[in-house]
Amino acid sequence: MELAELMTLRPEPGAGLLLTVTGRCPLHCAHCSTAATMAADEPDADRLRAFVSTFTPAEHPAVLMMTGGEPLLRPELVTDLAATARAAGTRTALLTGAFFVGRADHGAGHLASGAGPLPAPVPESVPVPERIWRAVTSVDHFSVSLDAFHEREVDRRSVFGLIRRVLEAGVATSFHLVGAGPDDPYLADVTADIRRTFGDRVPMLVNSLRRVGRAASWAAANTALPGTALPGTAAPDPERALPCSMAAWPVVAADGTVVACCNQRVVDRRPAPRHLTLGHIATDDWQSVAVRARTSPVLRMIRTVGPAHLLHRYGGAEQAAARPDYCAGCRALGDHPEALAAASAAASGPVGALLDRYAARGQVEAGAATLVRRHGCAPYADLVDLPGARR
Repeated sequence: MELAELMTLRPEPGAGLLLTVTGRCPLHCAHCSTAATMAADEPDADRLRAFVSTFTPAEHPAVLMMTGGEPLLRPELVTDLAATARAAGTRTALLTGAFFVGRADHGAGHLASGAGPLPAPVPESVPVPERIWRAVTSVDHFSVSLDAFHEREVDRRSVFGLIRRVLEAGVATSFHLVGAGPDDPYLADVTADIRRTFGDRVPMLVNSLRRVGRAASWAAANTALPGTALPGTAAPDPERALPCSMAAWPVVAADGTVVACCNQRVVDRRPAPRHLTLGHIATDDWQSVAVRARTSPVLRMIRTVGPAHLLHRYGGAEQAAARPDYCAGCRALGDHPEALAAASAAASGPVGALLDRYAARGQVEAGAATLVRRHGCAPYADLVDLPGARR
């Protein structure tokens, strides 16, 4: 399963499940969106197994994306979840920080200042603990996070050696890259280095730094960094429908709560906004969560016209004037019962389902690169679908 296929599925309601295997991580990246530490929460392993075991051949997500924290801190759990999901027809993907490969012994690259010369050739083979290797080769897609912050703790050449080994094992791979913005020299350097090393075999999802998690304490004040503003957080045009594909896949948070959005402020907030809450793995199965995700009139309207348009039309004159940023406006929808009532009236039943499918189909047909141009670092969007990775 290649990265472009994953991203193409992203706008389809219920096509995927984002699952937090653990909130813990041994790395200390200054930009970490989840602010992960080794003391963070993690879901009960048996509850995760039980929840994934509710996937059936008739009702299952197309893809299970295992994230963290660092999911490979629980390699046996990853292996179990991948096997259980595959038995129901679900393919699996995993995102790791590759903490288990060689540690960096230099300040490899600095945000907005370039990464310097290449330190060494890519190793032919990188040793990986057997229990972790079993987990890595149990999934259908393996992706590594790489950025200037990771490179302060994890050696780039060792990561490349790991990716080479995973490719040789027959598992599709990709990189998740983060930089300070389109003009960050680090992004130019690392993307060129990946293509020199792998040609077009390993696609890349490139994002810009976001002021969430650990980065929230410093990125907003650092005006020297280009691109620290969240893409899409400028006030949107409320007259224009701007669908949100990020409200399509349920997300299992570290405490087991299931929410409808991967925005970190939604994932972390307790209680989560009611209109964005889908259940809890202790009490709900996949079918219940999927039905709520697909049939909620509010979520249908968020996916079809977007929260800004919904607030503008139905949230009152003061909301039309305020024009809150896109994600903040979505989180605040619960404070506007008139907007929720309008969503229920407009998007309930077969008509709402039809509108939802139509909006999703348009985004799917536009392709993975179009989605990344909107939600990621636009100049690098085409790297999500490299010809050498297509199978």
